[in-house]
Amino acid sequence: MSERQWGTVREDTSDDGNAWDSFPHDHARSRAYRWGEDGLGGITDSHNQLCFALALWNGKDPILKERLFGLTNSEGNHGEDVKEYYFYLDSTPTHSYMRYLYKYPQAAFPYDDLVATNRARSRYEPEYELLDTGLFDDNRYFDVFVEYAKAAPHDVLIKISIANRGPEAATLQLLPTLWFRNTWSRSENGAKPLLQQLTAEGHSVVHAQFSPADESQDCSDYFFYSEPGGQLLFTENETNHERLFDTPNISPFVKDGINNYIVHGAKDAVNPNGKGTKVSPHYDLTVQAEATTVLRFRLTTTAPDQISDPFGQLFEQTFASRIQEAEHFFATVIPPSVLADSDRTNVMRQALAGMMWTKQYFHYELDQWLRERNVNPWSAPAERLHVRNSEWFHMHNADIISMPDKWEYPWYAAWDLAFHAIPISLIDSEFAKKQLSLMLQEEYLHPNGQIPAYEWNFSDVNPPVHAFATWDVYLRDRELNKGVGDLQFLRFAFSKLLINFTWWLNRKDAGGNNLFQGGFLGLDNIGVFDRSSPLPTGGHLEQADGTAWMVFFSQQMLQIAVELALHDPLYEDFVVKFFEHTMWISGAMDRIGTDQDELWDEEDGFFYDVLQFPDGTATRIKVRSLVGLLSLMAVVVFPQETLDKLPRFRNKSQRFFEKHPELQHNIHLPTQPGVRGSMLLAILNEDKLRRVLARMLDESEFLGEYGIRSLSRHHLENPYCFKHDGSEYKVGYVAGDSTSSMFGGNSNWRGPIWMPVNYLLLRALLQLYGYYGNSFKVEYPTGSGLYFTLYEVYTKVAERLEKIFLKDLTGRRAVNGKHEKFQDDPHWRDLILFYEYFNGDSGAGIGASHQTGWTGCVARIIQTLGYFTPEMVLDAITCGGVSKFTGAEPLEGQ
Repeated sequence: MSERQWGTVREDTSDDGNAWDSFPHDHARSRAYRWGEDGLGGITDSHNQLCFALALWNGKDPILKERLFGLTNSEGNHGEDVKEYYFYLDSTPTHSYMRYLYKYPQAAFPYDDLVATNRARSRYEPEYELLDTGLFDDNRYFDVFVEYAKAAPHDVLIKISIANRGPEAATLQLLPTLWFRNTWSRSENGAKPLLQQLTAEGHSVVHAQFSPADESQDCSDYFFYSEPGGQLLFTENETNHERLFDTPNISPFVKDGINNYIVHGAKDAVNPNGKGTKVSPHYDLTVQAEATTVLRFRLTTTAPDQISDPFGQLFEQTFASRIQEAEHFFATVIPPSVLADSDRTNVMRQALAGMMWTKQYFHYELDQWLRERNVNPWSAPAERLHVRNSEWFHMHNADIISMPDKWEYPWYAAWDLAFHAIPISLIDSEFAKKQLSLMLQEEYLHPNGQIPAYEWNFSDVNPPVHAFATWDVYLRDRELNKGVGDLQFLRFAFSKLLINFTWWLNRKDAGGNNLFQGGFLGLDNIGVFDRSSPLPTGGHLEQADGTAWMVFFSQQMLQIAVELALHDPLYEDFVVKFFEHTMWISGAMDRIGTDQDELWDEEDGFFYDVLQFPDGTATRIKVRSLVGLLSLMAVVVFPQETLDKLPRFRNKSQRFFEKHPELQHNIHLPTQPGVRGSMLLAILNEDKLRRVLARMLDESEFLGEYGIRSLSRHHLENPYCFKHDGSEYKVGYVAGDSTSSMFGGNSNWRGPIWMPVNYLLLRALLQLYGYYGNSFKVEYPTGSGLYFTLYEVYTKVAERLEKIFLKDLTGRRAVNGKHEKFQDDPHWRDLILFYEYFNGDSGAGIGASHQTGWTGCVARIIQTLGYFTPEMVLDAITCGGVSKFTGAEPLEGQ
């Protein structure tokens, strides 16, 4: 279940689009959500109707702890940020077993202190974290573990273990909560469901009855069993209008009724008749010092007359079996060399657990949402433009989707999702394929071909990585199925990606010259200007990264077309199409000559953005950043025998070469055989490749101790400055949190290490090694006098990325930075947080702390490091691409 529904665009009812203020954290305990739910360590059904999550009270907090607390974008000195400690410890892809940890202080939670102190700090100061308050200094807190084990698909066993880490006994009010999402307040959503207490001996039972009017969904009744000792408290999931809006309530029992009963002693706030739409069994616990108390619950479709003892011997046997099955499953996924290292195994398991825990039901029906704001498809532009996402009337989202971070980003982001599919495919290739296909379905993909970005602005422009993820997941799935690819998945994706590719050509190439102006492109404030806004100089920016992304997109479409053409000759024309697109766009990045309007700078040996002025003149924006490095990832390698099977393509490509010799001089053409007859089509020819790699592998520029930086460290002492009309626009290297508010408080590409782009660069090094082999060596690090093959360079860079999370020789993890609790405490030091990005110098985690989404790619990096050998990579240039780059091993039974 989501960890934050408040402050989202879906729940925004404001006139000015300020979602954070429209539905703040203070409203969340009292106001029924419209489009989703949130909770602490919670689960829900596939339509988010029936929900289960934790609620806790330490006797000192002003409110029940029912959901995670964090700062809004305006409250944090570096933007929105969750201020809690929680961890996804384990999960199988079927969720047959799941484990979660929440650390709950025994002293009053410092809500006001966190807001006030962070708000008072500048962008040049670090964030004020919960550990900084001293709340955990003497270990006076509870470790609250939640475990789920499935006895059957509709029979979930729940175990809650409360460990007192403090030196003295401490009290805790435990309130596991079951409730229905409010789908009945609007007439179109049907009848109201019911939770009702049943008579039982030895335990308590609540009967969950779905609305009988909704026949389109799984409406099987559920029964919630609780161990004895808890008093059932019932209320309604209805808004407390009296508290929030000073208007009468429609029900005497409201959403915060249980909160008011526990915290304020309001005995009339809960329903004495034992029914409602929200219920909590209330346990008043005293946990001894350094002891653990365990309570058990069960949510099942099995009625009381069919089960004699819901917590009998089978309960513990089921947990033991599911844990053993999880261990066996992951032993088939994690290479033996990684399994032999408990620390690497721990990091990989937690990364994959995070990928499974960050699934979320996402519901957003744009037609209805927009009409409620008095906008329809025929509204005048002046009426529509002030309402967010008013061009997306077709969109109807109601699916389980992988989220970037269920608190900081509890909404899908299409380009993040493409990277999520990479580690997900290690353990659930079917779900990975479904996620990629979802974004291409008519309820998501815009009729004009644009893939939706994210709920704050579906029309924003993100890098076109969907084809890459489609191809990568297809290869992984093909290996798992013993060489049989899912061609139906590939054909569907290709048909929709054709539309998306055309959208890019028509919308983002202003001059029609194959140089692209994508705008935001996910790279936030890496540049001098806000690339999504009009330039202060006028004119437009031709983007080296935007153009490289389009070469990359075209290459992935070429690979897919080749694979499909080998099974159906009708696709051979598409092979020709995307080969020519790749040639045209690659060639445009560096035309013959040395003019200032080319992206390639021959003197610097690097690609830069080009600013085109209204008067027709141009200048390069000489910021050395990922903008220029992305040319390296645009690589595709084929064996000669594959191309020989496509005679029409071979003939047409030859005629294309003869007709357009001007495109052949500055890129690498598939005419020069590499190792074992492989053919390479890339932006960088050998000379350019060596020059770009020399920059990337220079420790004074891009190569950091923990991976490839997004901005050259050269700009620390030499910031780039552009002057125009009396104003200065600067870019300087910033290793950590952003000091610029240009793109929101927590956006920073000016130095930190980003896992997804590093993954793409590693992938390119392997592909290039598959072509060049052992005879091609480069200096690593630049200036060291040591030379290595590209496979060896791949290994060394991957190990730097891996090192972010692994213990060093002193037992410290770079990701934890200066937080000594995480470094030294036995109850913290093996808990891993997968941050959004990492300090370019120290490797410390920055940004969203639970972005196992794209940072989960580290699981794939660890897996491939433990799986690959140089010979395997050289052997892997097979029909359709580098299949063994997946590192896939068929699982037992598959």
